Amino acid sequence: MKITIVGAGNMGSSLVKQLSSAGHEIRLTARDIAKAQAVAGTNPKVTAVPAEQALGSSDVVIVATGYADAVPALQSLGNLAGKVVIDITNPLTADYMGLTIGHSTSAAEEIARAIPDALVVKAFNTVFAPVLAAGPELDGNQVQVFFATDSERARETVGALIDSIGFKAVDAGGLKNARYLEPLAGLNIYFGYGAGLGTNIAPGWITKA
Repeated sequence: MKITIVGAGNMGSSLVKQLSSAGHEIRLTARDIAKAQAVAGTNPKVTAVPAEQALGSSDVVIVATGYADAVPALQSLGNLAGKVVIDITNPLTADYMGLTIGHSTSAAEEIARAIPDALVVKAFNTVFAPVLAAGPELDGNQVQVFFATDSERARETVGALIDSIGFKAVDAGGLKNARYLEPLAGLNIYFGYGAGLGTNIAPGWITKA
């Protein structure tokens, strides 16, 4: 696939690593274009470009900024009508131990309202960057990536994208279920930092064989 990634931080660079290694063509942009260029320089099939050139003919856009920056960053790309937009953000408080919104809405739903013609998907928000960068297995277990969307086309696209990098795609239903996925990420962050378990952890559902 042709993919635009917005953000060259820990999550953005981890996604670049996995997706480019799987053969996807990446256009990377960031507020600091030099940082995007540095990430692009260490990965195949990745081009660092300014925001106004980043969309190109991409099939998928991944927003890997903080939640507060997500909508402006997406809007800076241009017309996103019909594009699959993957929101990996979590609306975290300043101390990372809580969420700024929830219960009756979610970051993903707010992004979808701001960019109504895009096909918004919540995904990857429950996976720490070091886990994503290391690959799809954690202590012998396939890491699960939960995703939620109201679009069937986006559902198929993102499921295939997750599968292509070896992680386990787990369909979490409609976009409103981002209201569950974002607190799940918050709990994971608590375990990682608040409880001192570190970032080599990931949530998953166990099913009987």
